[in-house]
Amino acid sequence: MSETHIHPSAYVEPGAQLGAGCQIGPFCHVGPDVRLGERVTLRSHVVVTGDTEVGDDTVIFPFASIGEVPQDLKFKGEHTALRIGARNRIREHVTMNTGTEGGGGVTSVGDDGLFMAGCHVAHDVQIGNQVILVNNAALAGHCIIEDEVIIGGLSGVHQFVRIGRGAIIGAVTMVTHDVMPYGLVQGPRGYLDGLNLVGLKRRGVGRADITALRAAYQMLAQGEGAFQDRARRLGEETESDYVRRIADFITAESDRSYLTPGQG
Repeated sequence: MSETHIHPSAYVEPGAQLGAGCQIGPFCHVGPDVRLGERVTLRSHVVVTGDTEVGDDTVIFPFASIGEVPQDLKFKGEHTALRIGARNRIREHVTMNTGTEGGGGVTSVGDDGLFMAGCHVAHDVQIGNQVILVNNAALAGHCIIEDEVIIGGLSGVHQFVRIGRGAIIGAVTMVTHDVMPYGLVQGPRGYLDGLNLVGLKRRGVGRADITALRAAYQMLAQGEGAFQDRARRLGEETESDYVRRIADFITAESDRSYLTPGQG
């Protein structure tokens, strides 16, 4: 399907760029600085505005608001942007805002994500690939969500928090500290409760790497020295790329403290 179709009730402002095969449904509004890739579908009653790019084959469901200005009192109308990758599914009532000057100016979303109904992606958030936000999950400003993360329904992530690759956040959880890659976080005030073993197995991670991750978790929980010192030793000693990813994440600079094993 290479023809672009715009429903008669939709309003696409002059200047908007629509790729081949786009489908713009009833009562949608596309702003003048929007760029839609090929085969993007706006089901109905969708607003896409601001300096916003949406990647190929992304589908946006009714009543989503994409590219509106940030919910930040420091925002004074400066030019900022939203960049959304390919093949995302953005469900009903999802909101994604552009960035702020103080946060780099760009909110970005990777490829192949699923954003279920009512989710919020705030200003300057950076989201990787294959991320799932379950219904009504909310990301505050400046969060970094790496690839293959799942955030449970009704959960909230505090501003500036980083969540490492492959981690999973349980439902109705408030996350106020960084979460290491492959971590499992749950509880009303989120605490680190082990590894996301189900997710690792689903992705075909080998037994040797899972065994190495289990040992690394135990060392982080019970080893000698400060938490970052343990992580640094892990990075120096391990032969597993998965363990090294955890070590690199923990020893990197961050604006937040870390969730450590057994502590909220």
